[in-house]
Amino acid sequence: MPELVGLRYGSSGRRARAAATFGTSRLWTGCRLPRKGGTARARVPSRRFARSGEDASARARRGSVPREAGLLKRFQPNNLKAVVKAIREKNIQVFIVPHHRWEPGDYERWKHANHTQIASGKRQTFAKGTWGGEWHPDFVPQAGDIIIKEHWAQSGFANTDLDQQLKQYGIEKVIIIGLLANTCIESTGRFAMELGYHVTLVTDATAAFSQEMTHAAHKLNGPTYAHEILATAELVSALQVGRAASA
Repeated sequence: MPELVGLRYGSSGRRARAAATFGTSRLWTGCRLPRKGGTARARVPSRRFARSGEDASARARRGSVPREAGLLKRFQPNNLKAVVKAIREKNIQVFIVPHHRWEPGDYERWKHANHTQIASGKRQTFAKGTWGGEWHPDFVPQAGDIIIKEHWAQSGFANTDLDQQLKQYGIEKVIIIGLLANTCIESTGRFAMELGYHVTLVTDATAAFSQEMTHAAHKLNGPTYAHEILATAELVSALQVGRAASA
């Protein structure tokens, strides 16, 4: 349920390249920090998660988002917007990696569907053709964005073409933001590290269903796969420095 943007900083005079992935709860960006011609990428959210002007109870009644209002209170969408804005200003190529949109029959005959997949099927959280399966209005794909195949579980890499696309675009480093911190964000980030990518985790641009889950994702598990752990302001500043250096 996270997202990702990948970008490559070229030498002066060359157009910067990047990749971004969007996914329901997966809002992560894969990005290489601007260091002497380094590569960057970022990830962001894709499906709609909250409608402005609605309270948590109204969203829960509509059934398109989890009922845990605490997640919505802790989530910082403005940080996601800030990261995406900085990436697009850098003219970075965006890759969208969405979560699978539920359809009738999904998981019913699977041998080993886990409890979260079964529960999401019952809730139809990201049902195709419904509000929950639409792009969030603040993160709608734009012209030139590349949409990666939908993933079925937590990792944006498993059973998708994300790794192939990132490699073809020369992406080497990824920045992770979005939801959920302890599932899609962590799974995608760890998978990226295993595949040889440099991973940056942006803690104040991710969230989970409880403080305990968020703490475990950021403080306990994050350091086991992330090469750098930053706040949004630190990341945006690094991107701005890279933009100035390439001007």
